[in-house]
Amino acid sequence: MEKKQSNIQPADRLASVQEYYFSRKLKEVAQMNAQGLDVISLGIGSPDMPPSQQTIETLCKEALKPTVHGYQPYVGIPEMRQGMADFYKRWYNVDLDPNTEIQPLIGSKEGILHVTLAFVNPGDKVLVPNPGYPTYTSLSKLLGAQIVNYDLLEENQWQPDFEALEKMDLTGVKLMWTNYPNMPTGASASLELFEKLVSFARRHNIVVVNDNPYSLILNEHPLSLLQVPGAKECCIEFNSMSKSQNMPGWRVGWISTNAQFIQWILKVKSNVDSGMFRPLQLAAAEALHNSDEWHATFNREVYARRRAVAEEIMKTLGCTFDPTQVGMFLWGRIPDSYADVEELTERILHEARVFITPGFIFGSNGKRYIRISLCAKEEKLQEAFERIRALNIEH
Repeated sequence: MEKKQSNIQPADRLASVQEYYFSRKLKEVAQMNAQGLDVISLGIGSPDMPPSQQTIETLCKEALKPTVHGYQPYVGIPEMRQGMADFYKRWYNVDLDPNTEIQPLIGSKEGILHVTLAFVNPGDKVLVPNPGYPTYTSLSKLLGAQIVNYDLLEENQWQPDFEALEKMDLTGVKLMWTNYPNMPTGASASLELFEKLVSFARRHNIVVVNDNPYSLILNEHPLSLLQVPGAKECCIEFNSMSKSQNMPGWRVGWISTNAQFIQWILKVKSNVDSGMFRPLQLAAAEALHNSDEWHATFNREVYARRRAVAEEIMKTLGCTFDPTQVGMFLWGRIPDSYADVEELTERILHEARVFITPGFIFGSNGKRYIRISLCAKEEKLQEAFERIRALNIEH
């Protein structure tokens, strides 16, 4: 029987976005691996180490109980919200009311959707960093917002140029996305930067949203935007257990802000999803109280050893980088001899069988940069280094 061509068309909004880069590229990597090529992936930032032992034990113990498998509160259970408040007090000396100033999330990516839906009407403007996390742009486009990029440049330490921001037409801007410690560049946060962001938010009636999942990784001085007096009244901060607690697949994050903002966001969230599995929430509460020794080992010592190998890879490729970067990636500028970044990354992928992220996926200001993930065992990083060194790449 001849198949009839369907006249069904997707929603117009799909024309504004593409499939996520890593979704597409990792299919290619998987196909190469299926052919026996053994590609080492230094692309995505998915921690390869397990959560703490007590976290896993709590999940297993609680999941065996017969009464824990029903729907859970949209606002999260009290034990997990208290753990999130304790985390902010311990690491940032920020006081949060666990009942009214915290909203757990099924990962930060869904939170970007909820916050945008809660604050942005179709046609409103959203300030998005260039370079920056691609989801800030794609979800804003899907929801009909206008993207207004602001530049982050190496010569300005990858921080916003506030003079340039003040000269922009900010009419209709509702949100400003920031991400410090920064991804992809590894730029550190500073209280001075956060004070400028809070002042900017107040003067222009813009909600600044800081995405803060990397503050404990290779970083001796974790900071929060909410440390600035008055920040809660005009700012929102995301945090996540994916990076600092080695729990990316568990999908646990949260928002911290004032009680009114939480209620608006909850109005969206409660119509979109349901609460997390109760044993998972209890295990997350346990993970939020991981010892200082655990964090020293997994968030600093292990990543420091991996970072040393990543730096050797950068040097072998002739790339320059800022050695003061923090977080779980290393960001470097490619030599001028390359026409574009994919000339380098595609050669590394197909000749050395090592996948490294090209910086253009984070925006036009990343087009001369690469990003190396530290989410691979030290021996795999070392093998990647040996493969790349064997290419004898000339700069």
